[in-house]
Amino acid sequence: MIDRTNPSAASLSRRRALAMTGAAVAGAVAHRLEGISAQETARAVGWSDELGSNDLLNVATTVAPISSIVRNIGGNRINLRGIVPDGVNSHTFEPAPSDAVILSNADVLIANGLDLEVPTIELAEANLPAGAEVFTLGDKVITPEEYAYDFSFPEEEGHPNPHLWTNIPYAMEYARLVEQKLSELDPDNADYFAANLELYLARLEELDAAIQATVDTIPEENRKLLTYHDSWAYFAPTYGMTVIGAIQPSDFSEPSPREVADLIDQIREEEVPAIFGSEVFPSPVLEQIASEGGAEYYDDLRDDEPPGEPGAPEHTFIGMMLRNLEIMANALGGDPSALASVSAEDTFVS
Repeated sequence: MIDRTNPSAASLSRRRALAMTGAAVAGAVAHRLEGISAQETARAVGWSDELGSNDLLNVATTVAPISSIVRNIGGNRINLRGIVPDGVNSHTFEPAPSDAVILSNADVLIANGLDLEVPTIELAEANLPAGAEVFTLGDKVITPEEYAYDFSFPEEEGHPNPHLWTNIPYAMEYARLVEQKLSELDPDNADYFAANLELYLARLEELDAAIQATVDTIPEENRKLLTYHDSWAYFAPTYGMTVIGAIQPSDFSEPSPREVADLIDQIREEEVPAIFGSEVFPSPVLEQIASEGGAEYYDDLRDDEPPGEPGAPEHTFIGMMLRNLEIMANALGGDPSALASVSAEDTFVS
């Protein structure tokens, strides 16, 4: 668990200057890599490897952000297969019988947990080979006292908001947990995984700083998020924004006419400049809510679908977050130029 005994500790750690320069990171990684045997492998991309096709560690994952994080730690020294297709509603995704075959070849399934991928985890528990395990991340990063509940995830239903990864310090904790697990399962490659972790954390630090710099350019009165599906409950308080509402009910249906009317009134009262939909959750009612509330409507925020085609440099978790912040900044009157300094590409050592 993250130490939260000092309320400002996480913020202070995240906000500290990037003391390790690019050269220093490269030097530290080079030191870690001394003695690591070279492996003649093509640079891996994405998360569509065939499990069991060679002698590498076989890692299954669930949603794309976790798959991208695992790729950046495991690099070329793992076979990686994502079970939940990009751009699919991970809350309602039902794995196919063919996924059982994939999981039967996995040494580990790395999942978010917090009730996000229940059918996939159940399938894994029934089909993973002897000695393999399900390793969840979210429950190891925050305590139940820190769970976020909201309109899409009401507390009375007992399922917390699971979207921790939009909070970059939490994503960094995910990366650390992945490095620990991969090193435990494949100690011969532990130094390689640790070197990749250093590179990835340095890039995530850059992303974290660029997100804060971007949010700081948005007029304070505009730092409000009204989204269709609430993927931003852990993001908003970290970067000084407020989630004023989510449109999608907890059963993933459309809001009722009464709920739509209340949202329109809220947009007018709070003078919300924009509302945000999702490519994963298309909803015809959003345009109506925005139009009648006097707000602009943007339908392309993503919480688990990286931009571009699989294999493209921007098709990563970092690429997804950069694109999201560009959309938010442009919609809310900010300046996204700070994001240009952050590369979306994978960082692992080939």
